[in-house]
Amino acid sequence: MPAYRPVEVSFGKQNWSPDQRAWFYHTAQGTVLLPYKWFLALEQPEVKLFATVPKFADAAYLARFGFLPDAASPQNPNGLPVGFAKDTVVDPTSGQTVEVLGLTCAACHTGQVEYRGKGIRIDGGSATIDLASFQTELGYAVGFTDGVPFRFNRFARVVLGKNASDADKRKLRQDLRGLLNAGKAENDAAVAGKLYDTVGGFGRTDALGRIGNLVFGTELDKANLRVANAPANFPPLWFTSWFNWVQYNASIQQPMVRNIGEALGVRARVNLTDPSKLYRSTVNVKNLWEMEGLLAGPTAFAGLRPPAWPAEVFGAIDQGKMQKGAELYKQHCQHCHLPPLNSPEIQDPKYWEAGWDGKRFLKLNVIPLDEIGTDPREATDWAQRTAVTEALGLGTVPAKVGLRAVTGKIRDMNYDALGLSAEQRMEWNGFRDDGVDAPLAYRARPLGGLWSTPPFLHNGSVPSLYQMLLPADRRDKTFYVGSREFDPKNVGYSTAKLKGGFEFRTDQPDDPHPGNSNAGHEFRNTPGKGVIGPELSDEDRWAIIEYLKTL
Repeated sequence: MPAYRPVEVSFGKQNWSPDQRAWFYHTAQGTVLLPYKWFLALEQPEVKLFATVPKFADAAYLARFGFLPDAASPQNPNGLPVGFAKDTVVDPTSGQTVEVLGLTCAACHTGQVEYRGKGIRIDGGSATIDLASFQTELGYAVGFTDGVPFRFNRFARVVLGKNASDADKRKLRQDLRGLLNAGKAENDAAVAGKLYDTVGGFGRTDALGRIGNLVFGTELDKANLRVANAPANFPPLWFTSWFNWVQYNASIQQPMVRNIGEALGVRARVNLTDPSKLYRSTVNVKNLWEMEGLLAGPTAFAGLRPPAWPAEVFGAIDQGKMQKGAELYKQHCQHCHLPPLNSPEIQDPKYWEAGWDGKRFLKLNVIPLDEIGTDPREATDWAQRTAVTEALGLGTVPAKVGLRAVTGKIRDMNYDALGLSAEQRMEWNGFRDDGVDAPLAYRARPLGGLWSTPPFLHNGSVPSLYQMLLPADRRDKTFYVGSREFDPKNVGYSTAKLKGGFEFRTDQPDDPHPGNSNAGHEFRNTPGKGVIGPELSDEDRWAIIEYLKTL
């Protein structure tokens, strides 16, 4: 884990007030990591003789996993990092009300770029967190609490108070071991099945793979566990509410379905085995709707906006290069990525499709795998996945059918409990159907704010915008991720060897871990799979980059 290095942080003009930003950072979506008091009481997983062991919740320690420190506030009473939430949920199995720690949308969708001691916060951007390492170390911290002498007593004193009875301590120990055993069983299944041998590292996770494993495997039947070997970048959120289909593989149509699925993937609980309690969950549908409204705004592109290039920190835009780059973008990029969303041209009806109640949504281009040529695993894994549904009574179904059924039931049960009218349900559904698909393709999103979301391609296998415009055989085959130090010339993060960083290795013929290919999306003169245009001159590459900084 990289050491924490504090920087002076500023916030760009992205159409959010400080209050809206703080609300997004710490509003719960129903995810459950462990009881809230337990998290505050846990110590870091190290052994120190005759010395105090720091708390796991220490901001500097959590920053080593990429989490962004944040100040204490009424919504964040213990000063936890961006993306952590204190929440109260009803356990869908026991029916008990529990105060828990959860992760919010902001954990994965808040970025920060840094340069010479200055940090620029990117709200709705791509986070650089290492979720897998965080979860591993959290598991070790729980294990150390149970197994290392004197730790449990210190833990119990914080959780229960210094005057707790022996009976209360025994109950706490029992509950702690229950959590530990459940986590061990889940980890043992992952190791035995080699489920996560393709490591995501900083800034990536196999979202669809983990959603499938947690929903269909952990919550339903271990036979449904599958290898998740397609880690993908955390995508930026601006404008996404107005896309007709989302996910890198254009697999989900409705915002509420997407957001419920995302919450389940980050460990919201759902009961899928007890016929008397089917589909009861901890998902907070009301908060998910309010988050979507904050991101979307009242009309298309009136919500969260991409950050502007900070010329005062990174240097001014070269206007001559930028103007040339605009013509090159129109020639080489626009046919897939659409006209810039701040241009009059985007209002042409051909770029839009109709939703419900007169709403319209941006029609993204979906490019077949054989045409784009980038790593296929994100799309093929999802298309090939099936689930045995047991108590749900659906038989063996494609994952797209199972996800639609589970998220739809959770959604509708919450709508019923909230007493929503037909008109309100239409609004909360984002004025569109709840389609879930599995095309063998990737969608090409508009490139506004692209500069702030390195590394590139859906799987983060290309470190800079400059290398994105090179033939694939000239792109770095190995580089480090985990640093937020920005390179304003090549437009990417520093890729130098980093103590505690993650070494990203793109696929080689003898690589046993697929999912990291940096092929495809190439500009070169030799035709072939993944070649989307002729090879560019260096002058043209720099001009396109200069233009992309302005979107």
